[in-house]
Amino acid sequence: MEDRDSEIRELREVLDVVSEKVPGLLRGMRDILYSREAAENMADAVATFYKKLVEAGIPQEDALKMTRGYMINLRDIVGEGMKFGRDKHGEEED
Repeated sequence: MEDRDSEIRELREVLDVVSEKVPGLLRGMRDILYSREAAENMADAVATFYKKLVEAGIPQEDALKMTRGYMINLRDIVGEGMKFGRDKHGEEED
């Protein structure tokens, strides 16, 4: 029983550290992802994605749809990651 209590205390300590550090890391990632440089890199990546699809013989309309899907997926992934460090009202946790 004492071993279990010790394990529970250790787990709580680990979770406390994680809950302190992860929100800050995610905010840092957000700042990197939404910087001017990141926007320029994203635009280049999207343009390259579209260009390569068209060069590969994909019709322009289909390539545009695929490119939109590519952008939506990236936005959703980043958006979900940013929610992790927020409380139920959308405020950043300290």
